[in-house]
Amino acid sequence: MMVSSRDLWQVMRERLSTLFSEEAQRSLFFTRMEGHFASLVDLLSSLYGERPDFVEQLERICVTTAQAFIERPLALHMLDASRDERWFQSERVVGGVCYVDLYAGNLAGIRARIPYFEELGLTYLHLMPLFRMPVPFNDGGYAVSSFREVRPELGTMEELAELATELRAHGISLVLDFVMNHTSDEHEWALRAKAGDTVYQGYYWMFPDETMPRRYSQTLREIFPEHAPGSFTYVAEAQRWVWTTFHPYQWDLNYANPALFNAMLGEMLFLANQGVEVLRLDAVPFIWKQLGTNCENLPQAHELIAAFNVLMRVAAPATVFKAEAIVHPDEIAKYIGRECEISYNPLLMVLLWEALATTETRLLQYSMKKRFAIPANAAWVNYVRSHDDIGWGFANEDCAEIGIDAWGHRNFLNDFYTGRFGGSFANGLPFGYNPQTNDMRICGTTASLAGLEQALHRGDTVAIGLAIQRILAIMGVIFAAGGIPLLYLGDEVGTLNDYGYQHDSSKSYDNRWVHRPFANEETLKQRHDAASVAGRIFGPIQHMIALRKANAIFAATWPTYWLDSGNGHLALFMRQMGQEAIYVAANFSAQSQMLDMRRFATNMRMTDMLSETMYESDQPMMLPPYGLVWLRC
Repeated sequence: MMVSSRDLWQVMRERLSTLFSEEAQRSLFFTRMEGHFASLVDLLSSLYGERPDFVEQLERICVTTAQAFIERPLALHMLDASRDERWFQSERVVGGVCYVDLYAGNLAGIRARIPYFEELGLTYLHLMPLFRMPVPFNDGGYAVSSFREVRPELGTMEELAELATELRAHGISLVLDFVMNHTSDEHEWALRAKAGDTVYQGYYWMFPDETMPRRYSQTLREIFPEHAPGSFTYVAEAQRWVWTTFHPYQWDLNYANPALFNAMLGEMLFLANQGVEVLRLDAVPFIWKQLGTNCENLPQAHELIAAFNVLMRVAAPATVFKAEAIVHPDEIAKYIGRECEISYNPLLMVLLWEALATTETRLLQYSMKKRFAIPANAAWVNYVRSHDDIGWGFANEDCAEIGIDAWGHRNFLNDFYTGRFGGSFANGLPFGYNPQTNDMRICGTTASLAGLEQALHRGDTVAIGLAIQRILAIMGVIFAAGGIPLLYLGDEVGTLNDYGYQHDSSKSYDNRWVHRPFANEETLKQRHDAASVAGRIFGPIQHMIALRKANAIFAATWPTYWLDSGNGHLALFMRQMGQEAIYVAANFSAQSQMLDMRRFATNMRMTDMLSETMYESDQPMMLPPYGLVWLRC
C-alpha cells in the first residue's frame, strides 16, 4: 500500500469525526484507534491490501468499530476503564461451562443458579451456544442462524444482557461462543445467498460446478467421516456447491471478502456490548482457505484473528478472546498472545487421561516441560473434559523423543477408554472413527471415564473410592497449574454418562451427547453429604477452589515449573511467587508411591494445603493411590 498509515489515519479521523456527538467520546475513541491503527493497517493490508477498494473497505471497518463504541452501554465503558487488562490471569478466575437448557432450562434458570455458582466458587461462566439455530439438526448449537437472537425457548437477547449484568454484580464473567468459521444454512445471509443475491453469495464459498470443490478436496481432511463425509454440499436452491467443512447445514464463511470480515466484526462487537466478557472463537484453524493446502492454521487465519482483536481493544477492551484450536500443540501456541488472550490447553487435558490409563507420567511431564510456557500476557484454560470429544492430540515427536510409538499408543488409549482393553476402568464411547486412518476420539463424562460408572454398577466400594481419587487427582492438577481452571458443570458431583440420547433421533447419530446430560437435581442435593459419592467429590473440589482463590501464588502471572520427581508414576510441578513455592504432586497409580522431596528441598518444613498435614522435606513421603498434595514451603 502506497499511503502511509499515518496519512491514512488522518483521512480516517476526518471521516469518523462526524459520527460522534460527544467530544469526550470522540477523544477516547481516537486515542485508542490511533494507538492501534498502524497494526490494524498492517494486518488488513496483508489480507486485502491488493484490492483497489482497500481504503474504502478499511473505512467501513473503522465505521463499524466506531458505531459499536458509541452504542456501548455506559456500565461497560466503565468496566473498560477500570479493569486490569490481565484480569483473566488472576488466581480468583475459576470457570464453569454448561448448556443453558440442559443445566437450568432457560436463562431465568441460570440466573436462579447464581447462588450455587457462588457456593462452588465460580467467577467465569461459559454458556454453550444459545443462539437461534436450525431444528432438529444443529451440531449442538454450533450452526448459528442469528448471532443477535437467543433461542426463544431459552429467553431473549434482552434477558441475556440482563443476565450478564447480574453475573457481573456477583463477580462472574459471562463467556459465549462465537462461531467464526460458518453459519447455519438458515442464517439470513445464507437465505439471501440461496435466493440468488450475489452480495451474500460472496459471504460464503460457493461454486457453480464441482470443478473447484474437487480440486480443494484433494488436500482436505474429513472432520466427521462417519456421519458427514466430504467438505462440499450441493445446494439445489442456489444451484451452487457450498463449502461445508463440518455438516451440510453449516456453510463456511469467506473471509477473503472484506465485506464478510466487516459483517462478522459487527456481530462480534454486538455481543461484546451485551456484556459478554470472553468470546470463545470456535473452529479458528479453518477460517482461511487456500488451494493446495489443508486449509487449516494458515498464516492468514492468524492475521484475521489478530485484526479482530485489535478492533476489540478499541471498541470493547474489557472483552477478551479464547482460542478453540484443537490441533497440533505447535499450532495451538501460535494463537496465544497476539491473537487470543486465553486458550484451551487440550494437550494437558489429553495427557492427564493418558497418564491415568498408563499409570505413567513421563509423556505428561516431558510435554509439559517443553510446551506449557506461553507469552506473559496470556493464560491457559486448563480442563479435564469439555462438551466435545477427547482426541489424542499429543505430538508424535514428543512420543518419539522418549521412545513411545505414537500410533500404537493412540490405539491403546482408544481401546482403554472404550473398555476393550483388559482391566480398563473406563466407560467411554468411540467417536469419529476413520477407517482409512484408524483415527478415533473418545466420549464420556469425567466420572464415567475415571471408572465411577463401572464401580457403581458393580457395587465395589474400593473401586468407587479409587474412581473418586482419580477425579480429584486430575482436578487438583488443573486447579493448581498456571491458567484458568474450567469445570464442565456436573463433574463436580460425579455426573455419569447419559445414554438417553440414543432414543432421540436428533442426537442419536452423535454420541458426544452421552456426556452432555441434564443436570441431576437429586445428585446436586447430595453435595453436602460427605458420605455420598456426590459429597465426596464436591467437598474436595470446593475446597481446592477456595484455596486457589485465597492464594495469589496460583495466579497465571506466576510461573509453573514441571519437575522430574524421580518416580515415573507421579506428576510434579512447582508454582513460585518470589521466595514462596508450592509443590503439586499427583499419583497416577493405583499403588502408593514415594515422593522424595530431598531432590528439591532440604531442611524445610512443608504443609499440604489440602489436608493441613505437616511434612519434613528430608523424610520420604508416601502418596496413596491417586493421592494429591499441594505442598507449601
